[in-house]
Amino acid sequence: MTADPIERAADLLRGSSSLLVFTGAGISTESGIPDFRGPDGLWSTVDPEDFTFERYLQSAAARRRSWIRWSTSPLRRARPNQGHLAIAELARIGRLAGCVTQNIDGLHRVAGLADDLLVEVHGNVWTVRCLMCPAEWPTQTVFDRVEGGEEDPHCPRCGGLIKLTVISFGQAMPTAEMHRGYAMAQAADAVLAVGTTLSVWPAADIPLTAARRGVPFVIVNLGPTDCDQIADLKVEAGAGPTMSRLVGLLG
Repeated sequence: MTADPIERAADLLRGSSSLLVFTGAGISTESGIPDFRGPDGLWSTVDPEDFTFERYLQSAAARRRSWIRWSTSPLRRARPNQGHLAIAELARIGRLAGCVTQNIDGLHRVAGLADDLLVEVHGNVWTVRCLMCPAEWPTQTVFDRVEGGEEDPHCPRCGGLIKLTVISFGQAMPTAEMHRGYAMAQAADAVLAVGTTLSVWPAADIPLTAARRGVPFVIVNLGPTDCDQIADLKVEAGAGPTMSRLVGLLG
């Protein structure tokens, strides 16, 4: 057996025709988006309570901070990297059951992954919805209002609170997206987790649903994950170059 971990990963996944890819913040750090839990991550610079649904509902000041934070976020300038493009390539060659992501940056879609192959279980920053009526808008239209001086924009139709579709702590997970993710897990004949510690639930249960069936399970991540002991292989490496080479070997 080869000692090269990426070649070993390719050997494990080569027989797969319906690969489930599960991604986390580590795949987007190479696009300039900080992770959450690292030494320079978001939690080291802000109060995590500002990310709870309860505080968002109750505090106009928290909402003002939220709109400023998102409107000035590096997410607005980020572009897909090798990792995102490699997953889109898996779809192009017909080997992807689907990509379930915890990320809210929308970079998988920008990389060319079709909506029917993408599940964003924690929402994304590019759509805003009213919490009182069915209205929704592209986020840029609300950023324009914030940058024009509105500190706490409300729905122009009903006056209700509006919010990014990003799922806050304490907010219900999107039922339809979770169902789609589990359906992909049931259809998958292998699992590849990329840039995630597999510690955020219930999202992490989706790839484990497939892994529990005994299909090949490969992790690509810098640093330990909660599932290192049950994976068939852990590749300790950055997501972008690893995914580019791995998909090249599979293609």
